Amino acid sequence: MTKTARERISVEPYRGTVDVRFSDAIIASTRDALILREKGYEPVFYIPFEHIYFEFLRPSRTRTHCPFKGEARYWSVEAVGEAEDDVLWAYETPYEDMLAIAGRGAFDRSKVSIEATPKDSPREIRETPGMGT
Repeated sequence: MTKTARERISVEPYRGTVDVRFSDAIIASTRDALILREKGYEPVFYIPFEHIYFEFLRPSRTRTHCPFKGEARYWSVEAVGEAEDDVLWAYETPYEDMLAIAGRGAFDRSKVSIEATPKDSPREIRETPGMGT
């Protein structure tokens, strides 16, 4: 990892379970999440594609660029009679410094509910739409 990226971003395994809900549907669930912490932003869970239920998602035209991670592609969700644009993003071909997040996606916490339960802990961390930035 370059010095600039290392100063701004860290990626580490999350020890526990992460469930992502949209409306009443679970759209992702994993015990293999990574937490990406980037200076100036809230921490983000990156979930392996194989643990994301893409049957609820459709590709979006939205793309963004990060100078440290590369180009992000987005997906929109439709479940339980509701829909929301651009709830999931992924860096499918991230820069070399960020290869840990390849094959993983992250969800916009303002559009979905994210429940993170630490391993061996009865305590639950719950993020609901509208919390955080």
